[in-house]
Amino acid sequence: MKKFKGDVSVCPFHYEEEKKNSTGFSYYLKADEESADKDIEVLALKIKELIRQSSLEYNEIVFLCIGSDRYIGDTLGPLVGTMLKESKVPFRVYGTLKDPIHAFNLKGVLKDIKKQIKKPLIISIDSSIGDKDEVGYVMFKEGSLTPGTALKKVLPKVGDYHFVGIINYIDPLPTSQFLNDTRLFIVRNLAKTIVKVIIKLSVSDKTLKDIES
Repeated sequence: MKKFKGDVSVCPFHYEEEKKNSTGFSYYLKADEESADKDIEVLALKIKELIRQSSLEYNEIVFLCIGSDRYIGDTLGPLVGTMLKESKVPFRVYGTLKDPIHAFNLKGVLKDIKKQIKKPLIISIDSSIGDKDEVGYVMFKEGSLTPGTALKKVLPKVGDYHFVGIINYIDPLPTSQFLNDTRLFIVRNLAKTIVKVIIKLSVSDKTLKDIES
């Protein structure tokens, strides 16, 4: 697992423009079949500590999984949401393969969440384009993300924290081509890793000292 301070601020599908203004910590974890359980648990506990030490007041944690099932590169969010629902995690989950959250309904879903839950802590999940050597990594970061930036969509910033999965990298192809020119295998591994972290977040009663000692 890699840890970077102040180097990356992610907008789904493209974050290059925001790197210069990034602050805070980013945690990276390689998503593959060999991802160590210890690294997954360490990230879950770091997230738990980060939330506990923050000044945010909240009553409930909500996972907002953004994306569509119409393009492979956009399926990460709804795939994670579906897997979280199937795993019966003790959190509210919005956005699944059956009921995806995308550009056309995001604003309405955010309004519904705020109506239903007083002081929700929202953790958003989406896919992103990064550098070539970052493809296949999961990143967790404090702060909101801005969906649809690379596709020139004007959408609200979402989340108090966010996960992104780096699905592809920047090259001369048109930006929209990344949605289709992405391997399902990579998206699946990213989704499985994010779900494992969230499950650990919900059940682990260990501390970082327990597993780092």
